[in-house]
Amino acid sequence: MAKKNLSEMSFLDHLEELRWLLIRSTIAILACATVAFFFSDFIFDKILFGPKNVDFITYRFFCDLSQEFGLDKSLCVTEIPMRIQSREMGGQFSAHMWTSITAGFILGFPFIIWEFWKFISPALYEKERKYAVLFIVTASILFFTGVLFGYFMIAPLSVNFLANYNVSKEIFNDIDLDSYISLLRSSTVACGLLFELPILIYFLTKIGLVTPSSLRNYRKYTLVIVLILSAIITPPDIISQVIVAIPIMILYEISILISVIVHKKQEKIK
Repeated sequence: MAKKNLSEMSFLDHLEELRWLLIRSTIAILACATVAFFFSDFIFDKILFGPKNVDFITYRFFCDLSQEFGLDKSLCVTEIPMRIQSREMGGQFSAHMWTSITAGFILGFPFIIWEFWKFISPALYEKERKYAVLFIVTASILFFTGVLFGYFMIAPLSVNFLANYNVSKEIFNDIDLDSYISLLRSSTVACGLLFELPILIYFLTKIGLVTPSSLRNYRKYTLVIVLILSAIITPPDIISQVIVAIPIMILYEISILISVIVHKKQEKIK
């Protein structure tokens, strides 16, 4: 059956389209998750457990950086006193399954974005629909950049801080497997979605919910919110918070620029 035009679609038709979007996206995630399931050795030993090793690339980078600026080895990580344990019978299997699904979501993100584009494209102008490839590539790059930032910056900073934090010498950190993986999952996926801010602002400007002037007026409040978010998703030290806050504020400024461009085009159409 031929696909209906936007003007011909009822509310139930939109719900049906949304239902199939979710079904196809779920199938894509599960397909990618199945592939990831068979690469568990690499995903767990090399990727997930990488930030708990003192020779992780991020720790070496900060160590070299501190020596470059004459700070001796003040930023060098020499020990991460923690062990990973599984305290439930199905703990490792559950971790394997959910990690595979998370990997499936990350790997399948471009397809999910493509499905999202197909869902909203009927509401766009004909000339805007031609930018499908640009939209998908840009959104995917932003997401993967956020994931990499979360993995190489947020996750190791959090792991190092929390592993070395102690209230008594009588306590040793035997970290539950699920707790450790949850930390890495939230750090990477949250940053990936957070880096989609320019895309979100683009569509909010299109539908008139935000304007360039409102984004500029709320810049100082946004900075406070970003610092609060940085304090939540990073260890409570100023260096970690600044490292997280800087790229987010850069994305916010880029979002303002995007909003200006969209707003000017809409004004010309009027």
